[in-house]
Amino acid sequence: MAAPAKSTDASISVTTGQSTTVSTAENVPLQYSLILDHLIGGKRQIKDLNPTVMGALPSPQKTEEQKMIERGMESCAFKSLIACVGGFVLGGAFGVFTAGIDSNVGLDPKDPLRTPTAREVLRDMGQRGMSYAKNFAIVGAMFSCTECLIESHRGKSDWKNAVYSGCITGGAIGFRAGLKAGVLGCGGFAAFSAAIEYYLR
Repeated sequence: MAAPAKSTDASISVTTGQSTTVSTAENVPLQYSLILDHLIGGKRQIKDLNPTVMGALPSPQKTEEQKMIERGMESCAFKSLIACVGGFVLGGAFGVFTAGIDSNVGLDPKDPLRTPTAREVLRDMGQRGMSYAKNFAIVGAMFSCTECLIESHRGKSDWKNAVYSGCITGGAIGFRAGLKAGVLGCGGFAAFSAAIEYYLR
């Protein structure tokens, strides 16, 4: 009868030892947990990515003058000025080109049978080129300024900025001839801007 009592005590001691071992194993973290903690946890060492170490040329720090120039070039006023100058040059060239292929340039309405002189032809070509240049400059400046303001307000650079700007520019130009012309100008400029943005992007 004493032997079963000893076996019972042995089984109890084994069970107690196993539970102690399990509880101790649960308290000890696994090795891969320690590895992950070192790799992506709070104990990960942050390395300084030096361009010279990575094989690239070091980029010098920008001075205050360079930063001021960059801010000026990214401003809406500078973009509008560039668009105005570009529109003036493009419009002048387009006006001179259309005047060169127009057979009625330099003709006198009072005497249409008289052959115009070279000075008269050049004068009409210059007047048409200046007229086109002014119109293109105004449209370019208005479009660039409104697009820049809309982009700054929305905080996004997508095709909607050009569409909104085209509608505002076309509507402002068309409203001088009436409400209907303003609505048509808004829709026409918006559709043209959307087509250009779709082609460019």
